Amino acid sequence: MEHMKFETPDMVGENIEKIGALFPSAVTEMKDENGKVKKGINFEVLKQLLSRDVVDGDECYEFTWVGKKAAMAEAARPTTKTLRPVKEDSRDWDTTENLYIEGDNLEVLKILQESYLGKVKMIYIDPPYNTGHDFVYPDSFVMDNEEYSAGTGYFDEEGNVNFARENSANAGKYHSDWCSMMYSRLTLARNLLKDDGIIFISIDDYEMENLQNVGNEVFGEKNYVGTVVWERAFSPKNDAKYFSASHDYILVYAKEINSFSIGKLPRTEEANARYKNPDNDPRGPWTADNLTVKTYSAAYDYPITTPSGKVVTPTNGRCWFTNKERMQELIADGRVWFGADGTNMPRLKRYLSDVQQGMTPITLWKFQEVGHNQEGRQEVKTLFEGQGYFDGPKPVRLLNRILQIANLDKNSFVLDFFSGSASTAHAVMQMNADDGGHRKFIMVQLPEPCDEKSEAFKAGYKNICEIGKERIRRAGDKIKEENPLGTKDLDTGFRVFRVDESNMKDVYYHPDELDQMSLIDMVSNIKDDRTDMDLLYACLLDWGVEINLPHTSTELDGCTIHNVDNGALIACFNEKIPASVIESMAQQHPLRAVFRDSAFTADDAKINVTETFKNFSPDTSVKVL
Repeated sequence: MEHMKFETPDMVGENIEKIGALFPSAVTEMKDENGKVKKGINFEVLKQLLSRDVVDGDECYEFTWVGKKAAMAEAARPTTKTLRPVKEDSRDWDTTENLYIEGDNLEVLKILQESYLGKVKMIYIDPPYNTGHDFVYPDSFVMDNEEYSAGTGYFDEEGNVNFARENSANAGKYHSDWCSMMYSRLTLARNLLKDDGIIFISIDDYEMENLQNVGNEVFGEKNYVGTVVWERAFSPKNDAKYFSASHDYILVYAKEINSFSIGKLPRTEEANARYKNPDNDPRGPWTADNLTVKTYSAAYDYPITTPSGKVVTPTNGRCWFTNKERMQELIADGRVWFGADGTNMPRLKRYLSDVQQGMTPITLWKFQEVGHNQEGRQEVKTLFEGQGYFDGPKPVRLLNRILQIANLDKNSFVLDFFSGSASTAHAVMQMNADDGGHRKFIMVQLPEPCDEKSEAFKAGYKNICEIGKERIRRAGDKIKEENPLGTKDLDTGFRVFRVDESNMKDVYYHPDELDQMSLIDMVSNIKDDRTDMDLLYACLLDWGVEINLPHTSTELDGCTIHNVDNGALIACFNEKIPASVIESMAQQHPLRAVFRDSAFTADDAKINVTETFKNFSPDTSVKVL
């Protein structure tokens, strides 16, 4: 039987295979860092294959920085880490489809690559703005060995992440470190988006230009949708040295621009008020629009006689927007307005009934429409008895606008891998409450410790994750209290997972290094502190099954049988499994089945398992760990 691999995909290997399918002559063999021969790419050959001229130089238009290649390599490098379920911190574990994941989002994005590949409709992130005071994602790949040994402050004396470390503007790699952090994460995030998916990224002036350069490279310049200017402050700061900054940006990229359709915004009373009906047109209120265009055509330059008898022509350099015959049809149909006395230049009627489907969003978002930072802070304070706990949390109205523009269906996945105060989760629950949807959120947050002098720490919250989870609980309760009848089926729960080292002992990945002494200790290749739940969800992730799916457990002949989503995966991790249990599992016709390798001490036992599934469920894929 095949073994579970418990390692994220080797994206470098997959990319080499794809390139090799297109350009076989560019694929060669080379030794890796361990001296093993593997397939690789001859980049000089590939460059020549992609050039119509002789390649003799390395000049090209590009955006680069110190550490870029390392960031690209890190995004492609697999990980053996896993997600361990934390049921005691979760809410409605058995019924919820929402996820809250604690850990470094770089690792999380890698771990989610198989289970959520191409399934996320919308991503919103509010990453560290790199102001020199809030950069807490010290990836190892952004430094070389000398910087490590020199004591950069990324890690403390025990080798743990130093969350207090600042990315000072005086640091030699101030912008480079930030770009490396974003590049690897956006590369992995893009893989998770559906073809019609979209990502929104909040940022300020410090890294706006760099972020757009990174975004253009990762998503493709053609997939750039636009940049929103959000008025985040409602009053100026008079102590500002130069300008009082009152805005942030939101960069927007589509996974594939031709597949994405932008969501329209509800029409406002102010917008509808522009439509009148002074001539009692039976088609309803309308507004007048220009009939001329700048792109001149002699065929569209002709005189029009108004109802009063006055003859009018387009102004110099312009012409009518259509030909004479079509214009006469519009006039005869009452769709052209010449003014109350019939002497004005003609204008086209645009009817309110034709635009009721919604308004195209604009790039300037005023705080009156989508809220400001203080509103976001007040929302948190309201939930936590007057305590803010977060600096500048995004207001729910802002996230609601983003969710509308993303054009979500009612079952979409929404991901936020810098979730912070969990405003995104709050907004998703609120949207579901408003329209009866079942959108699912995936929140990811590094467990940054709370300052021991902070009000949050004094209130018992040890890290940001604890506050974020509590915010979701309280927000969900508040939404249900405000509409108890309409939110009976609203999902306000979430399953908590934490990033941890692999469930498997090291020998699982390096069996060739097993010696006589370690063999004695290897009764099982699974770490002693791991539970059935740890193993089950690791198998789901390794097999590419969503970890938000429903899960049930039943007892049979002294064994526990786990069933995910009614047969998407069935598992039994007991050390000894009688034939009756295996037969019962096979009779349920699952898509996938998994067992401990140590449950079958002899080869004939594995053969019996294989034969049992062939007899009762021949399409089931069976593996061991």
